[in-house]
Amino acid sequence: MLARDLAVEYETVGVDTDAMAAARLMAEHRLPALLVLDEQGVPKAILPASQMIKVVVPAYVIEDPTLAAVVDERHADKLCKALAGLTVRDCLSKSLPAPPVAEPDATALEVAALMAQVRSPLVAVVDKDKSGMRLLGVITAAHLLERLLIAAS
Repeated sequence: MLARDLAVEYETVGVDTDAMAAARLMAEHRLPALLVLDEQGVPKAILPASQMIKVVVPAYVIEDPTLAAVVDERHADKLCKALAGLTVRDCLSKSLPAPPVAEPDATALEVAALMAQVRSPLVAVVDKDKSGMRLLGVITAAHLLERLLIAAS
């Protein structure tokens, strides 16, 4: 199995996409992360759903989780309002590494090793040529496991 054969269409967002729209996309499709593309359509980052959660949780609760018990449900239900006016760029961690990228001819083992090395739920499959990079699709950890389990049967 090669990366080009494993890659599937996957939801992507741009760095300037509205953060609330990105959060809704994650929630509606139950995605573990979104692939973030730059202005040229090149993979820029992976935005995990856990990072979106971190953006909506007040900093004082992250620093002292026991304070979460004093926030009543009425206020907790409004946490996502913190995303209003933000873009995906605003939600990305400042120390975020470049997204893992595989070439179309990479083997399933190469993709698995890359995924394990960077602990990413996604690997972008891109074709590079003289004109730049073109996204062919994404391989998710769940899809890769599924294909590997089928091959092991």
